[in-house]
Amino acid sequence: MVTTETGGVDSFRAVRPPRAPERLGPAARRRRQSVIAWLFALPFVLIFGFFMLVPLFSSFVMSFTDFTSKDVRNPLGVGFVGLDQFMALFGNQQFLHSLLNTGYFVIVGIPLTMAVGLALAVALNNGITRFRSAFRVGFYTPVVTSIVAVAVVWRFILQPDGLLNLVLGWVGIAGPDWLNSTEWSMPAMIMMAVWRNMGTLMIIFLAGLQNIPVDVLEAAQVDGANAWQRFIRITLPILRPTLLLGAVLLSVGFLQFFEEPFVMTKGGPLDSTLSVSYFTFNQFGYGKYGLASAASYVLFVVIALLSLIQFRALRSKD
Repeated sequence: MVTTETGGVDSFRAVRPPRAPERLGPAARRRRQSVIAWLFALPFVLIFGFFMLVPLFSSFVMSFTDFTSKDVRNPLGVGFVGLDQFMALFGNQQFLHSLLNTGYFVIVGIPLTMAVGLALAVALNNGITRFRSAFRVGFYTPVVTSIVAVAVVWRFILQPDGLLNLVLGWVGIAGPDWLNSTEWSMPAMIMMAVWRNMGTLMIIFLAGLQNIPVDVLEAAQVDGANAWQRFIRITLPILRPTLLLGAVLLSVGFLQFFEEPFVMTKGGPLDSTLSVSYFTFNQFGYGKYGLASAASYVLFVVIALLSLIQFRALRSKD
């Protein structure tokens, strides 16, 4: 009961206590949180679905058809050909040659890049103490530089009278015409790719090295293990997950290499630097959309298989 402001007891009224907020059960609270989360994620889901999932599904369907540039105006007239596009791919000598080129690039380039990146990471972690940050920035700079700009610079370096042959001439070696030689054009691509990607692996491996317990290394040193034994028996086994990450990231990029030959050699000479991605690009340019889609999914399967092999080979053995 309350009294009015006019003084005395003019009137009284009953005041109801405020209602307690309705409490939601655990299941209802989870549903509400899920709805709110999906509302926040909805813009991304719509954009991803429209610009990624729809093209992926369309290209997958297209790989089983004879879709060409002539069928753009009448897509319903496209014929279903089953696995004919894939069979045509493996009967195409140029595609098989591009597969061999890509395999050469990956088999040589990935181990070499990982070895250089690991060596730089070990040097920065143990050997180099002064100007360590400057070295990190210097080695990582090629990663953030435009691949087109990098390729143009390397194109001048690899000319017959370029910087590389000039340096080789100082030690009495006559350098080849790197980009116009069927023998040396792919090693030139690999050399540039190693230089450009070693910074990424250096940062990844350096983070892994800095997480290795110091007391484990010190205990091994007290037991008489030298630096090489500590590296082989302790550092590398602990780095297995980090090595796996670097290998998978690098293999995905190397299997899709395209910009380097596109800018530097146009796939030549005599298709010696033609990659699967470049072959796919050319087929789209020729208007053979079904064949190009099939080539894209062959590359996807190769990437998935290589990643699976790397996971089995480098996974931690706990």
